[in-house]
Amino acid sequence: MQYDLAIIGGGPAGVAAGVYASRKQLNTVFITDEWGGQSTVSDGIQNWIGTITIPGTQLAQSLKMHLKEYAGTIVNIREKERVELVSKIDGGFSVKTNIGEYQTRTILIATGSTRRKLTIPGAEEFDNKGVTYCASCDGPLFAGKDVVVIGGGNAGFETAAQLLAYCNSVTMLNRSADFKADPVTVQKVLSHPNMKVVMNATPLQIKGEKFVTGIVYEDTITKTSAEIKAEGIFVEIGLIPSTDYVRNVVPLNAYGQIITDPRNQETQTPGIWAAGDCTDTLYHQNNIAAGDGVRALEDIYMHLHTK
Repeated sequence: MQYDLAIIGGGPAGVAAGVYASRKQLNTVFITDEWGGQSTVSDGIQNWIGTITIPGTQLAQSLKMHLKEYAGTIVNIREKERVELVSKIDGGFSVKTNIGEYQTRTILIATGSTRRKLTIPGAEEFDNKGVTYCASCDGPLFAGKDVVVIGGGNAGFETAAQLLAYCNSVTMLNRSADFKADPVTVQKVLSHPNMKVVMNATPLQIKGEKFVTGIVYEDTITKTSAEIKAEGIFVEIGLIPSTDYVRNVVPLNAYGQIITDPRNQETQTPGIWAAGDCTDTLYHQNNIAAGDGVRALEDIYMHLHTK
């Protein structure tokens, strides 16, 4: 059979679109390897609108339950399936997974991205025990504490700006003598009295006991090492979009993100839309991803019923 729509991804963007697809009676196959997206690793998400705080695992379960409540017979949910290839066929697209293959008239890609992980000693051991990859999710948990931000790009400075609102101090480690972030952003953040920067700094080791107590770095010029005492390490060294399986059917930017029209989330390939962290949208957060998914679904519905 041919579906009206295939939704790929079980995070906020994909689930929001799935709920709307059910309400609009679009014959849909919903494919996800896992539920919840990146935030499943967070102990307490405090910016999911309408909920004061929620663990990432509970948010994932809530998304799953919401979609299943409305899916009925109109949304075929395929859990624990990983999409391996999307290709064009007559009248639409083929979506091949590790288990099966589905034909569909349209596709919404919502597979998000993964945070580029820190690979130094201690990074994995203290992941979610002081080492975190989401300031929006976890930042308030470090109120009044000394923290370190790794990364001097726009994401790093945006994270620092958030943390300065409630942390005792923020120290940024930057690998080179220059910042990749916008000069205006750099100037504004560095003007804060509680903000510090260490240039030419390469992280060497995360230290701690039950939780993080500090980080050791090396000066790339002098080759000497030093330790910064901190209770939180916020890592902002880039994202890896989950888009390899569609590389041959939709244009990507230099970072591997899917290029979309911000008015409707449509890609440059007719019949394919994308939403959330796998796209080139300016900001990446749960609430924004959910909105992207709804906007995409509304446009997909119009495409299917008016063209």
